[in-house]
Amino acid sequence: MAKAKATVHGAVSIVSAIASKKGATLGISLKVEAIVETTEGKGIIIQSENKSLSSRLINKTIEKIVSKKDLEKNKITITLTSEIPTGYGLKSSSAISSVVALACAKIFKPKLTDKQILLAGVDASIETKVSITGAYDDACSCYYGGFNVTDNGKRNRIQFEKIPSNLSAVIFIPKNRKRGNLKRLKILSPIFNNAWELANKKRYWEAMTINGLATSSILNSDPKIIVDLIDKGALGASVSGNGPSIAAIVKKENIPNVKKIFSNLEGSIIVSKINNKKAEVHEL
Repeated sequence: MAKAKATVHGAVSIVSAIASKKGATLGISLKVEAIVETTEGKGIIIQSENKSLSSRLINKTIEKIVSKKDLEKNKITITLTSEIPTGYGLKSSSAISSVVALACAKIFKPKLTDKQILLAGVDASIETKVSITGAYDDACSCYYGGFNVTDNGKRNRIQFEKIPSNLSAVIFIPKNRKRGNLKRLKILSPIFNNAWELANKKRYWEAMTINGLATSSILNSDPKIIVDLIDKGALGASVSGNGPSIAAIVKKENIPNVKKIFSNLEGSIIVSKINNKKAEVHEL
């Protein structure tokens, strides 16, 4: 009988991959932890305080890692704790699929590479329709930390580096969870492509702000907020993922000014340091 604990962090968008299958993201320190325990028997038990977690995603991720033979012989109990709000574009599903894959691999498939573990979660996300693209860009920043620029179609990480450690993400979680029509993002495909090219040249903040202006004009947010955030010292600001959360990346001294912009809106604010730490796992 075995027990393993894994930790994976969240991320925010720099460039949305929905329009062109090419994305860029950066890691933040909000985390998800999974403890996987095997005992004799059969079946998968998921324990979590968060009732909106997709058990389909978790089950599918486990099936990607654990062989049918092992599933027949082991009762697998997964206990999840998450600091990432679900359904706001902060990559909770990428973090959850990665953390489950990592903890299960430690017990059942210790020889798997990082990329194989990552892709188990990406494939599970596509197959359970949790994500349109499988969110390879999101998964990379959740798993590796830092800045990640990816081609989701080819599943390649094209650029990656550490983020300056003195930065924080100020994240606004609106009360209204309404998301706009994602299909309309394709109207601005050339704009997202240009933003991605900037990210690929390591001009992350310009890329993020262009992405923010483009996505907010389509997805029920006010583009003016993005402009106000930059005016108050944010390096870059954008709707994260498909929204509705908005993230601004700031140096410490500008956190109060940026929070002030958000405090005029209905919702809550989370301040999270950036994250450069790779996912971790160990046996208990």
